[in-house]
Amino acid sequence: MTQKESTLATDFIKLSESASAEDIERAHHLAHEWLVVENSLDQADIRHTIPIFGSARIPSPEETIDTDLRAQRCTGLTPYYEEARQLAARLGQLIEQRQLHHTKLVTGGGPGIMEAANRGAHDVGHESIGLNIVIPKEQRVNPFIAAKHSFEFQYFAMRKMHFLKRAKAIVVFPGGFGTLDELFETLTLIQTRKMPAVPILLYGKKFWNTLINLDYLAEQGMIDPADHQLYHVVDSIEECCAVVEPIIETLALTHE
Repeated sequence: MTQKESTLATDFIKLSESASAEDIERAHHLAHEWLVVENSLDQADIRHTIPIFGSARIPSPEETIDTDLRAQRCTGLTPYYEEARQLAARLGQLIEQRQLHHTKLVTGGGPGIMEAANRGAHDVGHESIGLNIVIPKEQRVNPFIAAKHSFEFQYFAMRKMHFLKRAKAIVVFPGGFGTLDELFETLTLIQTRKMPAVPILLYGKKFWNTLINLDYLAEQGMIDPADHQLYHVVDSIEECCAVVEPIIETLALTHE
């Protein structure tokens, strides 16, 4: 070991030894959030999930939003609420028909698109999962999640790890920073082979083609042209199901 390496090793030890009580408590909390949810899902024999991401701000058609100017701007996206609900109902029904008790739809557990997906699953008797998060605004637990599958996180990192660990396909509806964070972290993990490649479906061509221009990233050499194959933009429930339903059928055939 060189003198420089020896010094670095000593520095690392000092950093570890100087951890504050607050840092140690945070580490314990992170481990606790991971283990509590992991143990619960393992005990329920949940091996596979299909995460559905999307904005908490997109209202249902029944919601009155006259007093919320920010929500009013989202009313043009309201059709996505019903499409998320219908998609989740269709996928949830197929999962139940194939008796895949170890496969569940999962959302962020809040309002908007998350509520729509949990609601659609509830409509057909599929007990979906909700991974909620404690944040100052917008997030609240929606009423369409079975209590045994409803979890509340303090840390986004642990929440995202549970979103992805069992994922077999991911559907991403329109959303803001939170949705984009989940999307781009997933793309990065697959690109860097930190997780297995799974289909990533961006639902809503107008929204996604307006929002992001990954061709520009490829032109600038920031990503490889082949990285475009990591995701697919879809514009209907039929297009989405054409990708996801065969995955569910494969799970039914292989009994994984």
